[in-house]
Amino acid sequence: MTNSPTILVFDSGLGGLTVLREVVAARPDAHYTYVADDAFFPYGHHSEDEIIARVVPLMGELLGTHDPDLVVIACNTASTLVLSHLRAAYSVPFVGTVPAIKPACARSKTRRVSVLGTKGTVKREYTKALIRDFAQGCEVTLVGSPELASLAERELSGQAISDGDILTELTPCFVGDAADAGARTDTVVLACTHYPLLLDRMKKLAPWPVDWIDPAPAIARRVSDLLGAPSSSIALSGAEMIFTSNRVHGLSATLTPFFGGRAVA
Repeated sequence: MTNSPTILVFDSGLGGLTVLREVVAARPDAHYTYVADDAFFPYGHHSEDEIIARVVPLMGELLGTHDPDLVVIACNTASTLVLSHLRAAYSVPFVGTVPAIKPACARSKTRRVSVLGTKGTVKREYTKALIRDFAQGCEVTLVGSPELASLAERELSGQAISDGDILTELTPCFVGDAADAGARTDTVVLACTHYPLLLDRMKKLAPWPVDWIDPAPAIARRVSDLLGAPSSSIALSGAEMIFTSNRVHGLSATLTPFFGGRAVA
């Protein structure tokens, strides 16, 4: 058994599992602790000051308990608000999740890009600054979805979610004439880590094909770079799932694929 690094992945709920999945694939040598702050979910229902006051001391408790080598903030809302505070307060490396506006605008051919996020993320000055800095002449439509994160949580937990409910959240992303492929939205940024949980259904429901931008692979590359090269003899390490509400997850079969096949404590 090699000395495995410990990576703590933090989100308001289960959306960060989409980031975890990519990080585990990049670093199978690590031990993983996933923390869902479900006692405060959804973050979009709280003010910015409330989220900062919640996450900064909570992270201090988690660092004291789990002593990770690196922390991934797998939540756009928390990252755009709290990352600077966390880095100022704690010495462990933090990797955040922010809307992938720069690569989306670089790839768009029609120059029409939509950013699909929570209401809080799309209205935040951080997001607007990304557009000012990196839109590269693109017309960027900000779409604040009030319910999509909760719909993703419910589907992952085995509840039935209607196509109509998903389409209601999705439709504002599609700007332009459906018949004119050269002048309509061709790229959608998934600016909430919950949304890739519904990506297969969103692709089927979309009024026309688009390029969906999920930042998780880039986050995984950043994590691996910060940790350095893995040991030449990689040992599959452990995994644990923690809810801040202290509820028992009861999701082992559902969670196992996100943890790279590990049994989840």
